[in-house]
Amino acid sequence: MACMSVLTRDEAHNRAQLLDVHRYTIELDLTTGDDTFDSHTLIRFTVLTDQDDTDTFVEVKPAELRSVTLDGHPLDPGTLHGNRLPLKGLTPGEHELRVDATMHYSRTGEGMHRFTDPADGETYAYTQLFMDDVQRVFAAFDQPDLKAVFEMTVTAPHNWTVLANGITEHLGQGRWKAAPTPLISTYLVAVAAGPWHTVRTEHRGLPFALHCRRSLAPHLDTDADELLDITRSCFDRYHEKFQEPYPFDSYDQAFVPEFNAGAMENPGLVTFRDEFVFRSAVTDTQRQTRAMVIAHEMAHMWFGDLVTLTWWDDIWLNESFAEYMGYQTTAEATRFTDTWTDFGITRKPWGYDADQRPSTHPVAPENVQDTASALLNFDGISYAKGASALRQLVAWLGEKDFLAGINTHIDRHKFANATLADFIDSLASATDRDVHAWADAWLRTTGVDTLTPQLHTDNGHWHLTIRHADGDNRPHRITLGLYDHDLDDTRGLTLRTRLEADLPTHGDTTISTPGPRPALLVLNDADLTYAKIRFDDESFRTIQTRLSGLPDPLTRAVTWNALRDAVRDGDLPATTYLDIARTHLPHETDLALVQGALAFATTHIADRYVTPEQRPAALTTLTDLCRDLIRRTEDGDHPDLRLIAVRHRIDTAAHPHTIAAWLADGTVPGGPELDPELRWRILTRLAVLDATDETAIAAELAHDPSATGQEGAARCRAALPHEDAKARAWDAMFHTDDLSNYLFTATAQGFWQPEQADLVRPYVARYYKDAVALAARRGPALAEAAGRWAFPAHAVDPENRRLGEKCLRKADPTPALRRKLVDQLDDLARALRVRQA
Repeated sequence: MACMSVLTRDEAHNRAQLLDVHRYTIELDLTTGDDTFDSHTLIRFTVLTDQDDTDTFVEVKPAELRSVTLDGHPLDPGTLHGNRLPLKGLTPGEHELRVDATMHYSRTGEGMHRFTDPADGETYAYTQLFMDDVQRVFAAFDQPDLKAVFEMTVTAPHNWTVLANGITEHLGQGRWKAAPTPLISTYLVAVAAGPWHTVRTEHRGLPFALHCRRSLAPHLDTDADELLDITRSCFDRYHEKFQEPYPFDSYDQAFVPEFNAGAMENPGLVTFRDEFVFRSAVTDTQRQTRAMVIAHEMAHMWFGDLVTLTWWDDIWLNESFAEYMGYQTTAEATRFTDTWTDFGITRKPWGYDADQRPSTHPVAPENVQDTASALLNFDGISYAKGASALRQLVAWLGEKDFLAGINTHIDRHKFANATLADFIDSLASATDRDVHAWADAWLRTTGVDTLTPQLHTDNGHWHLTIRHADGDNRPHRITLGLYDHDLDDTRGLTLRTRLEADLPTHGDTTISTPGPRPALLVLNDADLTYAKIRFDDESFRTIQTRLSGLPDPLTRAVTWNALRDAVRDGDLPATTYLDIARTHLPHETDLALVQGALAFATTHIADRYVTPEQRPAALTTLTDLCRDLIRRTEDGDHPDLRLIAVRHRIDTAAHPHTIAAWLADGTVPGGPELDPELRWRILTRLAVLDATDETAIAAELAHDPSATGQEGAARCRAALPHEDAKARAWDAMFHTDDLSNYLFTATAQGFWQPEQADLVRPYVARYYKDAVALAARRGPALAEAAGRWAFPAHAVDPENRRLGEKCLRKADPTPALRRKLVDQLDDLARALRVRQA
């Protein structure tokens, strides 16, 4: 296979100066077989230069390029080099390019992904064309600033429905035609075809619909009212925020199988991973997350689709804005009013972690030279840090001026493209504040500031000095929370007052206040800025005894995050964090906080930060904690809290007896009854503990033959502590290429287990060679999965680190795998430091 070229920023700039692309007329035939489909593309474009004999290229990644004609003259398909078809000798004026090709279906979630549902044998196909995967479906001038109108016709099996960016019409004999789009970028074109189950409605004169696989129909129907209510509420709220009305002709939301991301903002046809169609019990926090994703993707309709980045260095403009708007609008427009607590405990740590690795980059990087580099920036910085920066900006500007600037930006650049400079200019037009200086400090810098308080008292006053450290010392507007002991509650705290403080870019800040010092001082109490915080000694002692007594869950989120950061930085023993969790989580009422703190305690502390000798005691602490939560919820008043406790009780089981009894009985005593998710969770843990076998796994799969069941079985089989099971799993992951993206991930999740370190030790060295080969062979999506899920993270030892660093130096991994390895090895080095501390 010829090497595929990535598009550089300079190439995109030059081509945008040369071409004006008007319209794509695309015909796809999905009836030609299980492995390939036919793609016919007509592109109408104008060459803008006055020079004759201009050269450029169009991108396409075919299984077979059958024919190409330019203005009626045939071109040689053999000139295709990798993914580039040269167009030579172009003259000024209008041109027509026709490309006839056969294209491969994907099993990795890239391009045109094809999936057969094991539950009923029905087949579905959908596109994911982000970044540069449009070339896997049709020929295109594939860059975001060459917007065009797209006309799509699809031939599909007779029992299928075809969805697209515009309203689709069935022409008969399996042919479907979509209404032409407005001007959109190539990566936003979307098709989803299959025997969908659909729920339709209408809102504000537009057709709205939900779609999923037929086998998920009962579960979608159960939640359809909730999903549509959230959609309508967010839609209405955005029309209060944005002056420009929704710019497309319909709003479809399709829940599709084996989707790599959470969702994709295709105009008029948003695609979601179909795990959001819940087939097992979930917590209200999980429902809130789904609502936030709906709001996030809808924000993109204006910011990302209507106004689109010029080049991929401004991807943060899309994602940070949608992340901020998703959380804010969900809080404003739905019953989920406490979204920022979940953001604080779940998303911000993602940003903090990413920003402390060698791969960190500015929110708005200036050196994104090509699409391969750009793909690496879809991380906690572009999402969580960027959203945190925007939240700080709103606190600084005020929401009225912020939205005024946003509306100016949309009005100036609708149906076109824009840059960071355009965005900042639009914001500056709405305020007297120096937004350009803010952008330089917040968007062009890297790292996390650390804010540390120093307190002393004299003559009836207490004095606070806030010290800046780490990061690039950007300015902050923060809230200081002052808390005193509740005299009526030995565990409680009461809020004395909150103080506002503006911290300059450099230097310390000193505040003096009359009266006694507070029992607890919380910097960044409202979580409006992006910074790590520390506690003074007396405040930390208060936290140890009264953390759960803080009255505001957002304050508790800030506190839990600070403890998490201190553990990761080696300033707080991991066992002390476990002790605080053991003391306070049994009294916690916020679901997101319980889930977030337990997840960190399990996957970071118990699995990596404590030594193998300390691990049994850590698991015992977590098991006892979960047992307390289960006992506390026996009255049935807190089913979501109970579900979280049951899940983590399963995951931390050091012995099989209790959870095996649950599986045999089909229920946890006092509830809940075991649904498919809990049954597979228990069976996976039993496999790790060598308390089940292939017979039981096969029986469970026969009971649940769904796609999720297939993934559960793959995870269980890989988790069995036997040499032959590990060999089969390894071969499936790295040598056969038969696994889809989801089955690869499930197998990888089962393979490495801390309890099985001796058994899998030979595979640690094999990982680096085999992962490099897999990434080169199967592409970025599987490279990311191999780097994220198949990495031997349990092996916290210098030898694993040495092997990984040697791989980076000598094995030349693909950019996607290299980035994951750099991050994983930095996390490994941090785990080693935490153990030593």
